[in-house]
Amino acid sequence: MGIIYRGFKNAFRNSIRTVSITFILALSIAMALIMFLSLKTVQSKIDEVKSSVGNTITVSPAGIRGFEGGGELLTNTTATTISKIENVSGITKTISARLSADTDTNLESSVEAGSFGRRQMESENQNNSQMNENMPENFSMPINATGTSNLDSTTSLNISELNIISGTKFDESSSKYVALIGKNLAEKNDLAVSSTFTAWDKSIKVVGIFDSGNNFSNAGILMPIKTVQVLSDQENEINSIIVEVSSIDNISNVETAIKEKLGDDVDTVSSQDATEQTTSSLENIKTISLYSLIGAVIAGSVIILLTMIMIVRERRREIGVLKAIGASNLKIVSQFISESTLLTLMGSVLGIILGFAFSNPILKVLINNSTSSTTSGAGQAGGPGGLGGEGGRQMMRMAGEFLGRAGDSLQNLQAVVDYKIILYGLGAAIIIAIIGSIIPSFIISKIRPAEIMRTE
Repeated sequence: MGIIYRGFKNAFRNSIRTVSITFILALSIAMALIMFLSLKTVQSKIDEVKSSVGNTITVSPAGIRGFEGGGELLTNTTATTISKIENVSGITKTISARLSADTDTNLESSVEAGSFGRRQMESENQNNSQMNENMPENFSMPINATGTSNLDSTTSLNISELNIISGTKFDESSSKYVALIGKNLAEKNDLAVSSTFTAWDKSIKVVGIFDSGNNFSNAGILMPIKTVQVLSDQENEINSIIVEVSSIDNISNVETAIKEKLGDDVDTVSSQDATEQTTSSLENIKTISLYSLIGAVIAGSVIILLTMIMIVRERRREIGVLKAIGASNLKIVSQFISESTLLTLMGSVLGIILGFAFSNPILKVLINNSTSSTTSGAGQAGGPGGLGGEGGRQMMRMAGEFLGRAGDSLQNLQAVVDYKIILYGLGAAIIIAIIGSIIPSFIISKIRPAEIMRTE
């Protein structure tokens, strides 16, 4: 007990040095704590992004994006080939078509054309000068009809959720003339459950009304895939296939197998691709935080190491006297370790206070500098989305939106002080104290009382 007491007392023999060392150590421990909080926060966000995107691969016809591009649609045979690949747990097939209010349906779109819609229509019909000249001011936008084999696959439907607010779902495997109608489209055309409307000269029964949380999607129609294939003269054809993989670890292998079997006939976008793009900046922050954490711990260790070496050199005569009167190396070393531990703990207390005080500003700077470009890139990758659009673009868009929300939540991060964080800080302090005392302890063990006395 006397050795430890003397060690604590020695820590205050030079008040200026004690204050300086405590403050410098506090800065390094504060930085280590901030970087540790950054690691935990960013890793949590990465896990959220990965869980939100899921274990899926979107397969689309090569060269086709929604209703644009060129190439050949997929077929039911393509879907069967994919379903037989190892680690594929399920597939969802979709086919989309546009219903023109003038020729294909008696419905009126709930989406106002506006200047953007008019430009789209004029661009599509630029070779038909008579149509452009006679285009009315308030023409009705086309209505997207999507045939699906799985209503539970929101990614394939290019929506974030499917909430049936009235009626029920239809049997996806049937070929009946039934449909789910978006709530905006239903309100625009005074449709309710059991109402009927005309599409491709056939009477279609409304079995349910849905809300997807998106105005564009709520202006669309969902039908069994076989029904849309037959009515739109796209029998046996598929716009997009969402492949469910048994595990996120198997996504890369399954995507490779799809490309090997189908070659250049398809384009693929996996949730792993979306996740990697979305989390790339977060991974950068994680790397910076890790290296900074290691650097802060090393800096603290070097500071206490140099301090204790200096103290040992100053007290060589005192160490020699203690050894001469019978003090063992262990007792003397314990005294210096106690001194270094007290200095480090004082620095830790101040460092923990500074760490929590400055964690939010530093985290905000890291997030602002690292996520803005990724959020922008992910949003651009998504492109314009709508019911029945290509699932891969929707996957990327949803990932980009999620990162945007993650960035907002990170910018509003509030450091939570709990006993675990404090214990981590104190644990780091003890490690720093031990590392910083190793070499001084070795120096102490080499000091010989006779040599000290002879030089005095």
